[in-house]
Amino acid sequence: MADTFRITLCQLNPTVGEIAGNAALARDAWEQGRAAGADLVALPEMFITGYNAQDLVVKPVFHKAAMAAVEQLAKDCADGPALAIGGPWFEDGCLYNAYLICKGGKVASKALKHHLPNETVFDEVRIFNAGPLGGPYSVGNTRIGSPICEDAWHEDVAETLAETGAEFLLIPNGSPYYRDKFETRLNHMVSRVVETGLPLIYLNMVGGQDDQVFDGASFALNPGGGLALQMPAFDTAIVHVDLERGTDGWRVKDGVKTAQPDTWEQDYRVMVQSLRDYMGKTGFKKVLLGMSGGIDSAIVATIATDALGAENVRCVMLPSEYTSKASLEDAEACANALGCRYDYVPIAEGREAITNTLAPLFAGLEEGLTEENIQSRLRGLLLMAMSNKFGEMVLTTGNKSEVAVGYATIYGDMAGGYNPIKDLYKMRVFETCRWRNANHRDWMMGPEGAVIPDNIITKAPSAELRDDQKDSDSLPDYPVLDALLEMLVDNDASVADCVAAGFDRDVVKKVEHLIYISEYKRFQSAPGARLTKGAFWLDRRYPIVNRWRDPS
Repeated sequence: MADTFRITLCQLNPTVGEIAGNAALARDAWEQGRAAGADLVALPEMFITGYNAQDLVVKPVFHKAAMAAVEQLAKDCADGPALAIGGPWFEDGCLYNAYLICKGGKVASKALKHHLPNETVFDEVRIFNAGPLGGPYSVGNTRIGSPICEDAWHEDVAETLAETGAEFLLIPNGSPYYRDKFETRLNHMVSRVVETGLPLIYLNMVGGQDDQVFDGASFALNPGGGLALQMPAFDTAIVHVDLERGTDGWRVKDGVKTAQPDTWEQDYRVMVQSLRDYMGKTGFKKVLLGMSGGIDSAIVATIATDALGAENVRCVMLPSEYTSKASLEDAEACANALGCRYDYVPIAEGREAITNTLAPLFAGLEEGLTEENIQSRLRGLLLMAMSNKFGEMVLTTGNKSEVAVGYATIYGDMAGGYNPIKDLYKMRVFETCRWRNANHRDWMMGPEGAVIPDNIITKAPSAELRDDQKDSDSLPDYPVLDALLEMLVDNDASVADCVAAGFDRDVVKKVEHLIYISEYKRFQSAPGARLTKGAFWLDRRYPIVNRWRDPS
């Protein structure tokens, strides 16, 4: 029996639906493992299709193509280490989320996911059949157990594998980021190690898919919970991990232990990575956005620059008579600090034409919200025209506080293809700006230093759609609003809970009402980076038509 075992861990970034491209990534990784003398080359959950592929996996022609690609990989990788890769597997009328072990030119073993997540962004119960509790597979004379992602969050799969002879656990994952999730993962995996007494290797993918970002941060634990390996968060990486067998069984030899970034950096990295991969995987190269001189458009412009490079970001100032001199100066200063193109496109002439066109219909009626929204919708029209002409995707700039209560104009400033700050509350926008001004990392394509002028961060927020307008005219002050939204949206608190926490009941009821009546806007809003388990999209699914209100 061998006393050492080498696994090549492939923390890589697949693309949903790009089966041939994902197979090529797997083949290249296998070649690196073979060159390094690996016994096994391991890739994450559902790697061959990309993840989360949702109902696409159910389409027979799709999962058959994925299975065929794995079978071809098995043939191509026959002469060398075994290859473990996640993918769909259909047999006996059932579709499984499977971990496929290729050796000897064929798919020699299969682990089938038993616990199918049916919460937050996952609907695997509607897609896959649950596999049975199974035993380990063999690579050489070594028996390996592979609970697939969710399976490792429950005791029974790992315990069954240990009882049926697994010598260590290799856990393939498609685990997307939410704030502080790494600690949750680590706690669960320590539990599995303590319960089974086996070493554990946790392999996660990286990269963005729609609203989700898979953050990698793969690691290995030895019995007792000692950390033997910590791979970087968010970066692609291929690492050769050695296990050594002694009188107490297998142990993972100490490897690199990359420090994890703090929460502010992780959130910012997610917003950058999600936009970068959304662009790269859909084929867009450039973006544009309305640059108002406010804090939201400033941070979106900064994220876009860090994701794509200044040469691929167009900032457009679309002033009306209500746009202040300070906003004009701040918008230009921020665009110049970032190095982006800055265009000045006044809307006065277009607004006058629209006003004149509607004058006969609106005669005798008081001006108000309608006229304010015309400004926003005219800006959306002009940005979309530029998008069509230049082939640049429009970014929307509404923060989570605004998205929650509908403080945005549908078909106006909500018009666009992606929103990097959709899950970032307003108060966190302020702190994120300060963090970015003080920090720079090598994964940022934008310049170092304070790229967001201090005046943008410190001035009172305003939509500038009428004279002397402030956001606080329509909404509670943002510290109050955000605290309420975290309770009502993120934590599903009741009105009574909010009142008990010290909030005025009338204010709570107003915010609750705004959340519910804004559902139709969110249903039509652009996707955006998911930072929390309470993100507006797959995490929170409410009916558009809804007359219920909390009576407490």
